[in-house]
Amino acid sequence: MPAQKIETGHEDTVHDVAMDFYGKRLATASSDSSIKIIGLSNSASQHLATLKGHRGPVWQVAWAHPKFGSILASCSYDGQVIIWKEGNQNDWTQAHTFNDHKSSVNSIAWAPHELGLSLACGSSDGNISVFTATADGGWDTTRIDQAHPVGVTSVSWAPAMAPGALVGLGLLDPVQKLASCGCDNTVKVWKMYNGIWKMDCFPALQMHSDWVRSVAWAPNLGLPKSTIASASQDGTVVIWTCAKEGEQWEGRVLKDFKTPVWSVSWSLTGNLLAVADANNVTLWKEAVDGEWQQVSVVEPQT
Repeated sequence: MPAQKIETGHEDTVHDVAMDFYGKRLATASSDSSIKIIGLSNSASQHLATLKGHRGPVWQVAWAHPKFGSILASCSYDGQVIIWKEGNQNDWTQAHTFNDHKSSVNSIAWAPHELGLSLACGSSDGNISVFTATADGGWDTTRIDQAHPVGVTSVSWAPAMAPGALVGLGLLDPVQKLASCGCDNTVKVWKMYNGIWKMDCFPALQMHSDWVRSVAWAPNLGLPKSTIASASQDGTVVIWTCAKEGEQWEGRVLKDFKTPVWSVSWSLTGNLLAVADANNVTLWKEAVDGEWQQVSVVEPQT
């Protein structure tokens, strides 16, 4: 597929780009306080909508699963999380605004759809909040207070299927787990027990020597192993694995990129990892022997 250049129309830095479930639309988040919705076709892109409601740079956008309708979440430096709903085509309204955080909300992630419409948010105030839609149209809130006291930079959900569960048995309750990272140089794993979030890794996962910027839990497709990638200001990406439930997490450095790494992201099948550092986006794959190999560089279009 040839690279396609897309003019976003933003007046300032673009911080995040998210593709919808069908790959037909992009949402972009920018320092100009707005979100743009862009339609994609084989050869062209077109501006569909501009969403305005934040009062500061928008850091991230995230599409909900389409089974809940056409819903987008956004988070901003202004401390707000906004849920946007599309009524008529390209007609977006602010369905809900959360003001639970006292400072910048840096990361948002929708839970696997099996868990319902549920959004995790990580903030510079050190807290993580999880907002879950209820049948009556309201929202329930659970919190992880002081998850990373000096600031949460990224949150990511575990797959809903318990590690090692075979698809289709349907006997197991879906798993509610989160990974988070922050300015304390650590990665942490959280699990919901009887309505309360508790830390599920002891001690915190510590191999980075500077802020951890991004954390991403890999899809597991029923395998017994759990895998998390983390990217840090220190230039390294670490792959964390837990052989089976209840065991310790083991970390190994994928690579020292010698420049801050901003983001890690898995393919839908969990076998490819994209790494964005200050200079490049590279794709990595795990070989049979467990070593990670770079498979390509994503060349920016000039």
